[in-house]
Amino acid sequence: MSQRRLFAGAQLRAIRTERRLKQSELAAALAISTSYLSQLENDDRPLTTALIDRLARAFPLDWRGVGAGDAEERLAALREANADPLFPEPLDAAQLARFAEQQPVLAERFIALHEAYRRGGQRLAMVDEALASESAGTARLPWEEVRDWFHLENNYVDSLDRAAEALASQLGGQTPDTGAIEAYLKDALSISLIYSGLQGLRSYDAEMGHLTVDPGQPVESRRFLLAHQLAALALKDEIAAVIEGAGLRTAASRQLLFVGLCNYAAGALLMPYRRFRAAAREVRHDIDRLAQAFGTSFEQTCHRLSTLQREDARGVPFFFCRVDMAGNITKRHSATRLQFARFGGACPLWIVHEAVAIPDRILVQLAETPDGVRYVSMAKGLVKPSGSYDRAPRRYAVALGCEASQAGEFVYADGLDLTAERAATRIGISCRICPRADCDQRAFPPSDRPISVDPDSRGVVPYRVG
Repeated sequence: MSQRRLFAGAQLRAIRTERRLKQSELAAALAISTSYLSQLENDDRPLTTALIDRLARAFPLDWRGVGAGDAEERLAALREANADPLFPEPLDAAQLARFAEQQPVLAERFIALHEAYRRGGQRLAMVDEALASESAGTARLPWEEVRDWFHLENNYVDSLDRAAEALASQLGGQTPDTGAIEAYLKDALSISLIYSGLQGLRSYDAEMGHLTVDPGQPVESRRFLLAHQLAALALKDEIAAVIEGAGLRTAASRQLLFVGLCNYAAGALLMPYRRFRAAAREVRHDIDRLAQAFGTSFEQTCHRLSTLQREDARGVPFFFCRVDMAGNITKRHSATRLQFARFGGACPLWIVHEAVAIPDRILVQLAETPDGVRYVSMAKGLVKPSGSYDRAPRRYAVALGCEASQAGEFVYADGLDLTAERAATRIGISCRICPRADCDQRAFPPSDRPISVDPDSRGVVPYRVG
């Protein structure tokens, strides 16, 4: 069976234009001559299998969906599965192309099996960690159930995200400002606004139609609280449909999911998907610049970047978390292969712990997990004022990162040596499930391995991992 010839001159020119590359620069990135690239851009020659593979690796977001046929989509999914560290010697581009073209049914089953393996591994890690934790033998708490629901949804809720994007268009502008949200609440929903610090951060009286917001919060926080209430009222049907289909066990879980979905919709309203994704790519995910453009906080911007997983317009797969002064992970999500510990703290070697103690300074780290995958992570310590001397400000750090293969899209990777053997910090997920036997920062042994103790010999820890 012959492979379909793919001409993609327009797509190649679009990549050069968006990346501001000269023909010679793109040709060098693809390891071809400038004259050959010129022929490709003018559709005088089709792309070869090797070039398609190079383009997919060099420009994964730009090249996604090019060709748009079943064979090309199948090949793209095969590439992702084939890159799993599970395979020590992955197939080359030509082998993958033949597999996708000549054995489509088998290829699709391989892709489905790999996805099931990946999901099964995540669920098994959840069970293993639960058994090793102090909560072993108990049912999941409501907040754990909701957290796991968002994780298994890949932190993206399509119906709600699109509804919030449409609502943002009604409010006008690149992103709805505080005045537009206040006007919609008053005029369209008959809500009266009260700014007072006597009823917590936000308080809504449904019977009277009063919304009270703490004026002592930063302007970005006040705007988010208004957007939360607007989403809760204007998108209540969409939110109710998601909760109905979630299958959560308890009323408390469903109520927590309602709050989480309102927060999700607020972020989607303030940072509408397609405009935000385009802006993020334009500045290579520079969080400060994005926050300025959309009037959002550093944390809100990081969190939104981790949700850009729309099927027809995916963003860079990021992981995101928030860590408090005690090392507790209070928010977490990962669209990458890195998965956070569900119980206890994160690896102490991870840069986010240092960032908690150094507010308003961005720290960058190249880290490698036990499976050999490398990640570039950015962490920043934040202080959120309380608006009162009587209440201590909240202190925490947020972290955002991606796999090293996506480093070209992430401005914080600039200047890092991504390939040097000793350049990466060797981190784990948590001590309970980390297999590294030679870690000097280990707090306790892994739960699935035996230990041996020699009373006459002492290392950093008083045991050896079997």
